Amino acid sequence: MKIAASFLLTAGIAASALTFSPAGKSLSGSSADAKSAQPVVVELFTSEGCSSCPPADALLMKLGAGQPVEGANIIAIEEHVDYWNHEGWTDPYSSADWTLRQQDYVARFKQKEPYTPQMVVDGQTQLVGGQELLAQQAIRQAASHPKTEVSLAAENPPVETGTYKVRVGKLEGNTDRDTAEIWLAVSERELGSSVNAGENAGKTLRHAPVLRSLKKVGVASAKGETAFEGSLKVKFNREWKRENLQVAVFVQEKKSMKILGAASVAVSN
Repeated sequence: MKIAASFLLTAGIAASALTFSPAGKSLSGSSADAKSAQPVVVELFTSEGCSSCPPADALLMKLGAGQPVEGANIIAIEEHVDYWNHEGWTDPYSSADWTLRQQDYVARFKQKEPYTPQMVVDGQTQLVGGQELLAQQAIRQAASHPKTEVSLAAENPPVETGTYKVRVGKLEGNTDRDTAEIWLAVSERELGSSVNAGENAGKTLRHAPVLRSLKKVGVASAKGETAFEGSLKVKFNREWKRENLQVAVFVQEKKSMKILGAASVAVSN
């Protein structure tokens, strides 16, 4: 585990292009409904240059693939920071944008500096990645809270571009005078590296779904039964394997960073 002393502060957040346009009718059903479990977003800030990170990566894979917490539908997202890249190995999945996102959590949790591996559950609980019991407790607690209903469905078979309908129901568990933002994420599983330098030199690493792009696509209304509704176009990078991609939408408050609700779908060929 390492505490970062400096950051690369570069602008930009999306690695792929997304556009938003108003949609008409509401959706019926969501991926969370299919499992009759509450969606819980589990983020892991990690790096291939960090020797403490592989066990945390393995735990996130276990949580996402095995779904071991009853009542929770875990949406696992691995976010590779870039401040380890000067230690001898450049993480091919790292991004200054994910470092900036972690900085927002550092401020939220009133920490002095970021570290890896850091796990964040629904934007409200942070812990050192790899602590399985604490992670499951945090997930179980997050799943017990009221959730905003989120629906997500593909409108057409995605090739290089996919179109997804999103509907966010009445906000639940929101904070007064905060802004509920709508975020769309694309992640890819089955990624890894044979590392030949740095703290993990000689190791072959495997990852949970790695964040490929993240884009704020709108703001939810605090009034009415429908807080947000829209059609989102997502352009997929040709280098990403379609059969391993997942699209997720989550509602996150700007100040508290609480995730109010989420949904995810796999991207078919």
